[in-house]
Amino acid sequence: MQSVTENKEVIWRSSSGLWIFVFVVAALLGITFYIGIREMIHVWNVREEYSYGYLIPFITLFLIWQRKNVVEGIPFSGSWVGVLVVAFGLMLFFLGSLSTIKTIVQYALLIVVIGSALAIMTWKGLKPVFIPLLFLAFMVPLPGVFLNNLSSQLQLLSSDIGVGITRLFGISVYLEGNVIDLGSYKLQVVEACSGLRYLFPLMALSFICAYIFEGAFWKRAVIFLSSMPITVLMNSFRIGVIGVLVEYWGIAQAEGFIHNFEGWAVFMACFGIIVGEIWILTKIGADRLPFREAFGLDLPEPRPKDGETRSRSLPKQHLAVIGLLALAAISSFFISARPAVQPARMDFATFPMKLDGWQGKREQIEKIYLDVLRVDDYILADFVNANQGLINFYVAYYVAQNAGESAHSPRACIPGDGWQIKNISQYDVLGSAGGAQVLKVNRLIIQKGDARLLVYYWFQQRGRSITNEFMVKWYLFWDALTRNRTDGAMVRLTTPLMPSENIAEADKRLAGFVTVVGSSLNRYIPD
Repeated sequence: MQSVTENKEVIWRSSSGLWIFVFVVAALLGITFYIGIREMIHVWNVREEYSYGYLIPFITLFLIWQRKNVVEGIPFSGSWVGVLVVAFGLMLFFLGSLSTIKTIVQYALLIVVIGSALAIMTWKGLKPVFIPLLFLAFMVPLPGVFLNNLSSQLQLLSSDIGVGITRLFGISVYLEGNVIDLGSYKLQVVEACSGLRYLFPLMALSFICAYIFEGAFWKRAVIFLSSMPITVLMNSFRIGVIGVLVEYWGIAQAEGFIHNFEGWAVFMACFGIIVGEIWILTKIGADRLPFREAFGLDLPEPRPKDGETRSRSLPKQHLAVIGLLALAAISSFFISARPAVQPARMDFATFPMKLDGWQGKREQIEKIYLDVLRVDDYILADFVNANQGLINFYVAYYVAQNAGESAHSPRACIPGDGWQIKNISQYDVLGSAGGAQVLKVNRLIIQKGDARLLVYYWFQQRGRSITNEFMVKWYLFWDALTRNRTDGAMVRLTTPLMPSENIAEADKRLAGFVTVVGSSLNRYIPD
């Protein structure tokens, strides 16, 4: 696969100048992206589903080295398209840094690395190692909003399937959201049991298997994409088995060493299924081959002794890459020194429990839920009035929403408690905040058994009342970029619907409370 000149293979050896370029680029990247890299490593340390992140760079280096002979047969002539890719990546870096959204910074690092390689190697030289470089994307944690929503959905799905498996053993079990009630015990499928701990490592592993698999593209796609349903089904099977073990041998089967060992065993079983899947794929289609020949992970062969060795010269594009990175490194010091704005506000501990005929009683959120919500301040209280109307009032406030801590949407959290959302609409509350303006809220009717609740919620974000979750993220980015602020809150009001009560009466009760509480909220949620 190497180029031939006068019937001799030409082997392009890396010059000292090229290695100096690589060292300088690595140093400038370290300086420029220091905060993003530090945050990424922090996530690897605190979230088990990303603990494999330390291995990704070393695996990438091995896969690149494995293609060494191919790359050595390709001359480098430089590419200005690569320089443009570097410039685009650095533009994303500045946007991510100014908006304090670390995920953008981390993906910008990946783009700059690929762009720098393209600028020197051209596409012909980059192509053999492009997939290994793309593999680096697996070390970048997903944004907190996607990670939280994905975890919530996986918890519900795993709980549902796990309960079905438990019932196959003749065990009576009741499911409320992600709480499995066995009668004598209640098992909660928390975030750690959602399957994310298996999903991301198994996706990375299956990506490698698909890359080195010698077969048609559709087979490689099947190997990679199948890791997702395999993880969900096997994690659900694990939950179902835990339910059976707890039923017969007690709650200790769901704790400690046994619980952790079950997780390790399930992951290995998932990988075993993928290996079995690969074996089946080698037996079907026009490109059949023995299983032992299905993997193209050959080590580089020794250079031919009669080959012509030439030293690479650095294309002029390397100066443009170094210049852009040097400017970015210098600018990063000024960006990191930009102080975050934290407006003055009152703590919810001082929120009044008497509001124009409403009497409140504070409640506390259990630690297990606070660990998931990660709020900086909150209020949870039940308010009643003279007519015995009951309203649960909850506000979650975040000083900064840029490192995985952000307002959770009730649409994602409500099903986890076993409630079903029967109706979703938007509702206009007139005269909110003591004025003539209209407040638009999300209006939900939810039900569990015979119990029904009416829920209003909205996001109070830096002077805006927002109902759309995606617009919350857009304004979060925009305000971080233009105002250096990412604070905000989610406001939720809930009232029970009595069997004989007209929904219009419940709407009137909640809307009336909104107009009462609106003027007080401004002191606790800054504009």
